[in-house]
Amino acid sequence: MKISRASHVSIFLLFCFLLTSYKTANKYTNEPLSIETLEAAYKKYKEAAITNRRFKHADLQPLIQKHSQEFKVEVLGESIDHRSISSMDWGNGKTKVMLWSQMHGNESTATMALFDLFNFLEGSGDEFDPIRNTLKENLEIKFIPLINPDGAEAFKRRNSLDIDLNRDAISQISPEAIILKKARDDFEPEFGFNLHDQQVYYNVEGTPKQATISVLAPAYNYATDVNDVREKAMQTIVGMNQVLQQVIPGQVGKYDDAFEPRAFGDNITKWGTSTILIESGGYWGDPDKQYIRQLNFMIILEALHEIATKGYESYTTEQYFAIPDNDSKLVDLLINEMQVNVNGKKYPIDLVIRRRESEIPNGYYVSGSIDDLGDMQVYFARETLDASGLEFTEGKVYETTFNSIEDLTEEKALELLKEGFLAVKIKSGMPKEVHHLPILVLKSTDTFSGGWTTGSAPNFYLSKNGNLKYALVNGYLIDLENPKDELFMQPIY
Repeated sequence: MKISRASHVSIFLLFCFLLTSYKTANKYTNEPLSIETLEAAYKKYKEAAITNRRFKHADLQPLIQKHSQEFKVEVLGESIDHRSISSMDWGNGKTKVMLWSQMHGNESTATMALFDLFNFLEGSGDEFDPIRNTLKENLEIKFIPLINPDGAEAFKRRNSLDIDLNRDAISQISPEAIILKKARDDFEPEFGFNLHDQQVYYNVEGTPKQATISVLAPAYNYATDVNDVREKAMQTIVGMNQVLQQVIPGQVGKYDDAFEPRAFGDNITKWGTSTILIESGGYWGDPDKQYIRQLNFMIILEALHEIATKGYESYTTEQYFAIPDNDSKLVDLLINEMQVNVNGKKYPIDLVIRRRESEIPNGYYVSGSIDDLGDMQVYFARETLDASGLEFTEGKVYETTFNSIEDLTEEKALELLKEGFLAVKIKSGMPKEVHHLPILVLKSTDTFSGGWTTGSAPNFYLSKNGNLKYALVNGYLIDLENPKDELFMQPIY
């Protein structure tokens, strides 16, 4: 039968109409999700019940049950201290994906993001429905939001056996490790997400930028070969990195891929699951990692979308290896050319200082320490002081004892600092109780430690011709002439 030219045109126009209709109905194809879409989704579905990263097992249980209608919730077992470890399953697709978080109890950033993601996946009737439909039709997802609940209770890295779960993949000493291994073996996911936090002092190699997010497609052997399983993880990471470079340019690092035979990530890759490690680092001005929580939500959602649409296939391993490596050269404070007097002679030295968090019930305080000294030009600092011409000077304890910390104000503390007093004594107060004053507060001791050598507590002054210019209080730098606003997290000693 001969088809007329007009019929050809009509068929072509019908095809174009159907194609346009399909694209409209399926707005989200294998193209990456836009930053605007990801940010809007986070803003709408952020879990309001989680406001900080020091939550406990009991805080999460009602949130898990809140999703029991849309998710299949299952108790996989118990921790050493008999806290439940649950999984949450969602989706009807053929591609299986498993995500597990907080293997280390004090690494909770991604856990927060997972609960934001649960809200998103359970939503309906908005502009995000095409994304949800794509994920639901193509993926079956198993989430284990808290694998180390005992560690989370004390906000510490290890479990109640003092074992690092990420070094227990083979020996299976801990019940938590047994649960995670069994979940992987029973589910047999094609993709896995190993969600962690890293210390805030990682930088992107050769730059002063924090490694806010670090990534890795773990090796499965000592030769660090790349097989199909590992290649898919690398490709997926490239897509995540492209999202991150739009919002935190230059702040993504890549971990060394040396094979660790005891680690879960390496072995799960070895067992056939394309494993993606996400490590949440630091972001200046975000001590509670709420912005990094948003970044986790965005890149996990983007990665799931890539997997559902096979969009990751458009990326290459070369793009993965082009992601710069991590380094560990960040410090809180770098002091250059400070003069110290040894045996009657003055020497100019550089100091690098880090202020680390120390856990207490329901919070933390900061402990400053001098990490290194000498020629510190390879370090990058959040704050740098040129101390040329300034000399190390010891501080004193104020003679009068205050009744309590309530008798002190910030103004009074600064006044005492300017007079050479780095510390005050109080009669009542609990040791390790947190205060926010720019001065040392003593209760159980009459003296304080301080010095300029490695490992010392950075409590001293910098003076010029006998005049005090700066105070170092627990590693915080205070300009005595122009003090800046700063949140001090200090303990009572």
